Amino acid sequence: MTTDAATAVAHPNIALIKYWGKRDEEWMIPAVDSLSLTLDVFPTTTTVRLAPAGQPDRVLLDGRPAEGEIEKRVLVFLDMLRARTGRREAAVVDTRNTVPTGAGLASSASGFAALAAAGAAAFGLDAGPAALSRLARRGSVSAARSIFGGWAICHAGSGSGAEADLGSFAEPIAAPDFDPALVIVVLNAGPKAVSSRAGMRRTTETSPLYRAWADAGRADLAEMRTALARADLDQVGEIAERNALGMHATMLAARPAVRYLSAATLTVLDAVLALRAAGTSAYATMDAGPNVKILCSRTDAALVADEMRAAAPGCRVLTAHRGPGVRLEAVR
Repeated sequence: MTTDAATAVAHPNIALIKYWGKRDEEWMIPAVDSLSLTLDVFPTTTTVRLAPAGQPDRVLLDGRPAEGEIEKRVLVFLDMLRARTGRREAAVVDTRNTVPTGAGLASSASGFAALAAAGAAAFGLDAGPAALSRLARRGSVSAARSIFGGWAICHAGSGSGAEADLGSFAEPIAAPDFDPALVIVVLNAGPKAVSSRAGMRRTTETSPLYRAWADAGRADLAEMRTALARADLDQVGEIAERNALGMHATMLAARPAVRYLSAATLTVLDAVLALRAAGTSAYATMDAGPNVKILCSRTDAALVADEMRAAAPGCRVLTAHRGPGVRLEAVR
């Protein structure tokens, strides 16, 4: 059953075990498994509206025509939807972001999760949760995890091409007793100079540290799942922090180096260390950008947020918790 338009809402997720790097860029297959927490902040709302065949596709981002890499990625995604459904209609994609785009705050995760859900509904593609996560992954690997609320794992699978596509999907992880806070420190909301895709490619191709980090990540993931099941905040935090710092180390060793961390990032990381030294369980993670996310208990979140504002005056600080999976808001 097809519709004229569909609207979906999705939230970003923050990976505590990172996937940095792809082994098959055409099919968007990650090199390693990853594990994340979907948040309750920064939702993306996307409407896909079908238009008569022969008209051009249009991509709007926050009310303006999208350009460059963002537009290209969405148009490729629409072509994939048409190929899967055998339909010819053009589409207007209207996306409203509340998360800064391209700043290392998982805008592609929420964006492509919302696009996958709205696009599948508009084009009449019947997709269950696992299939929808595979679809979202074709736009952004991290989007596969935003299909689900709370904790989720994205499997890298094996092989390449269509074979790998079947085995690379996300699914939820049950951790009912573990519901921490994530304090987000936005140091720079502008788009980064090196895109995640370009940074991943350079790192995987040139960094002598990459393979060691990827291998260590398998042990990190196993330990993380055990720590989540035990609701062990300190263990979860320690694993997440070392995994993130290791990822950034591989980037710094790339040739030429890929450096997302800024002086302000290091100041915030030092403030997190000071909090731990004073007895507060607080642990940092960073994605491809200068901004820092700090895992802590809900009862300590206000203290952590205040300390970060003091450490980096003028930064934006907000507190997130476990959030929902993607949802369809309207189908017409």
